[in-house]
Parts: sequence; structure tokens; C-alpha cells
Amino acid sequence: MTVDDRFTEDFHRREPVEEELGTWSEPVTGPVSDWATDFSHIDEQYAANAIEIWADLRERCPIAHTERFGGAWLPTRYEDVQAIAYDTEHFSSRAIIVNNYRPPLDLAPVGGEPPISSDPPFHHDARKLLLPAFTKANVAKQAVTTEAFCHSLIDGLAGRDVVDAATEYGMHIPIRVIADMLGFPAEDGPQFKVFVENALEGINDPMEEREERGNELFDYLLAQIRDHAANPRDDLTTHLIDAELYGQKLEPQHVAGTMALLLIAGIDTTWSAIGASLWHLATHPEDRRRLVEDPSLRATAVEEFLRAYAPVTMARLVKQDMTFGGVEMKAEDWVLLPFPAANRDPERFERADEVLIDREVNRHAAFGLGIHRCVGSHLARMELRVALDVWLDRVPEFSLADPSGVRWSTGQIRGPRALPLRIG
Repeated sequence: MTVDDRFTEDFHRREPVEEELGTWSEPVTGPVSDWATDFSHIDEQYAANAIEIWADLRERCPIAHTERFGGAWLPTRYEDVQAIAYDTEHFSSRAIIVNNYRPPLDLAPVGGEPPISSDPPFHHDARKLLLPAFTKANVAKQAVTTEAFCHSLIDGLAGRDVVDAATEYGMHIPIRVIADMLGFPAEDGPQFKVFVENALEGINDPMEEREERGNELFDYLLAQIRDHAANPRDDLTTHLIDAELYGQKLEPQHVAGTMALLLIAGIDTTWSAIGASLWHLATHPEDRRRLVEDPSLRATAVEEFLRAYAPVTMARLVKQDMTFGGVEMKAEDWVLLPFPAANRDPERFERADEVLIDREVNRHAAFGLGIHRCVGSHLARMELRVALDVWLDRVPEFSLADPSGVRWSTGQIRGPRALPLRIG
């Protein structure tokens, strides 16, 4: 079979057989009654006040529960989050975004977006395919073009008193970087933003709407795959098309699923980290002044921003009924892994709720724990470091223009989606 032959069918719209259907639960709506027994991570209050909610739960109910999404758990202590992240025997990664649909059991060990949705032993081999693209050496090559792009974004803000640093700066940086890596047209950036929001913030929407939006994403990816198959070039998409696993070319679903992972996760996580870091500096002028006056502090500050404002919460599915941390988990329950909550556990970090930009010992979990630790951590660090360097050098004076205008994203990726800053 040639490369072209693999991608001639509309593979993501095949009709599933009965045993592949998975299970759906009815959406639960309405305000949260108690974060310990009825939490919802897509609630606007959770988005705005997550740090305070985690602290409260850590004290009175370290593993919270909700009947929403068909049943889900939320540990808040580092010890519990770490234990679950490393336990691939009792927890599956075949789906990592909590919603009202559990994919079929036979989707494991590959999952829909390998390798992040893959269980052992498949996970190890699928992850190895991506490692060459994300080495420090390859990431360093992208730093120069990323810096130039950041300068161009700042140039575009010239003469303005108030700008939205989330949508006019932070968002565009990972969009451009990921587009370049995958070999996608840079002008498609606005579509990527829509794909991200649909995948991560619309999880409680009706099934039909979510399926339609998912099909739009995979239609786009399939078009890009076909174009690359016909016109190979030196990028990550062509690498995936040509890659072999166990002596065979990758299945079309594997190629498209991995591309979806890189596109969605590669954009939203770094966009959120850049925005949260700028929000902190806008609200803590003493830290902003220190980093402007002493750039040597910026490397440790980046790690502290990653710890204190880690954007990512992953999820697992319980494989079988079990007791964990004093609670009774049922098979197919969701378990959220809030790495940002773990990063603020006072049992793990001294002065955990303080942001110390010169913190020297900082073994944070911003990039996850266990076998699914972020394969793109070097890339994310580079983007965050370059974005902050360019901003602080070009815009040394800034503050919140309207605190009430700041909006944090809902769902499993947390970061500012609106960040009005006053420049000068």
C-alpha cells in the first residue's frame, strides 16, 4: 500500500459497530453546590478561583467527587496526583479529556490521540516516534524565528495604550510555532484557535455538536495529510506519514490523532502559560521590575511561573472498582490529575502559595508526571522564555488595564483568555 492509499478514505466518519460505541452520560448542568461533592472544572467560578478551591479541598476533602460527567474524582495533593499518574495498572489513558462520553474499552492501548491517549506497552513505542522532533537541539533552532516573530507582534502593538496580551500576543506564538513544525499554512491560525476552544471548552455541549466540530478538525487534518503525502517536505507531518511502527507505516487514525494532539495541546498549553506569566507580572510590579532590571533571574522565574500557574490538568479512567486514598472508585470513573494543584501543595513545596521568582529548588509537575510527561517540554520552555524576554525588553512598563476584564479559560487547560494590559 502506498502512502496515498492510506489516506483516500474519510476514515474518521466510519460507522462504529455496536461494541465500539462506548457509553454516554447525560450532561449535568446548574451551579455547583459543594466543590467537595459536586465539582465542575468547566464552571466559571472554578476557572477564576481554582487556586483557592484547591487549597480548600486539600484541607477538608483531598479527593473530591462529582456525579457530573458520569462520575469523576479530583485529588488535590501532590502525593495522590503523583501516585495515580504513575499507576498504569489501575488507571487508563485511553481518554484524557473528561466529558460525558467514555470511549470503548477496545480503544486501548492506542487511544484516539497517541501517545498521550496510549497505555503500555504501545505508549512507549508511539512516544519514541516524536522524541527526535523535540530535542533541545531542534528546539534551539526554532528559538531564532520565534524571537523574530515575537518582535513582529510587539511591533504591531505600537501606539496602543491598552492591548489584550492573551489574544494579541500569547496566543499567536504557539500557533506560529506549531504551524511551522507541522508544515501547516500560517494563515490558518484563526482556525486553530477554534479547534482548541471546541476540543477543550465545549465538553458539556450536545453530542451532535461535538461530533460535528470534531469532524471539522479531522477534515482539516486529512486535507493537510493528503497534501503532504503528495508533496513531502521536511516537517513533522511528513515525518509521521513516513514513520514505521513494528515494521509497518502508521495507521491513518494514528497519524491524524497525533497531529490533533500536537495542534491542540501544543497551542493551548503554551498560550496559557505565557498569559498567566504576564498576568502575574502585571499584578506584581516588584517582580516585573526585578526581571526588567536583572534578566539573569528570568530562567528561574520561568520555572516558578510554570509551577505556580501550571496550565495542564490531565485525566485517567479507572480500570476496575478499587479503593484509593480512602475513597471507592468505580470502573470507568474519571480521575482528573490537576498538576497545578499538586504544584501548590504545602507538603511538597515551601511557601507553596507564594510566587518566588528566585526559587532555586523547583521540581514542579507542570509538564506532568509518569510515562505521559510532556514530550514537548523543551519547546514549551523555549516559547515561554522567548515570549517573556521579548515582552520585558520591549514593554518594560505594564499593568492590568481592567482587572474585571480578565477571563480565565474553563476546562482542563487554565490560562487567561482575555488579559487587558495598559502599556507604559
